[in-house]
Amino acid sequence: MARGHHRDREKSASPSQRALRVGELVRHAIAEMLTRGDVHDPVLEGHLITVPEVRMTADLRMATIYIMPLGGRDVEEVLEALERNKRFLRGEIAHRVNLKFAPDIRFHADERFEEAERIEKLLRTPAVQRDLDKPKDTDE
Repeated sequence: MARGHHRDREKSASPSQRALRVGELVRHAIAEMLTRGDVHDPVLEGHLITVPEVRMTADLRMATIYIMPLGGRDVEEVLEALERNKRFLRGEIAHRVNLKFAPDIRFHADERFEEAERIEKLLRTPAVQRDLDKPKDTDE
């Protein structure tokens, strides 16, 4: 194996199978804790929260947890509540997911839904509809 090969692999854009698998285990653990109400916080108890994705770093030491409250309301309040309970959540992840080290966790709002809605609105604009209604050129 050539020197530096391991470092080159860590810089690649796609995560390893192990990082994907561990991210999914962390996602399930967090989602289960939030669904069962294991986190005793009035803000979290008043919201249904989805966890669509967890991205792990290559060394599995950092987990970025993407969340979205149902309906997309009170995102900032929910993120603050999760930050307040980060220590408890990290400890629970350590118990539920068998890893050498409990990963540090950080929370971000999942903006994919907003992005999809923005694209959907763009596709419905009159300019795009006009372009879609144009007859196709049949030059061959």
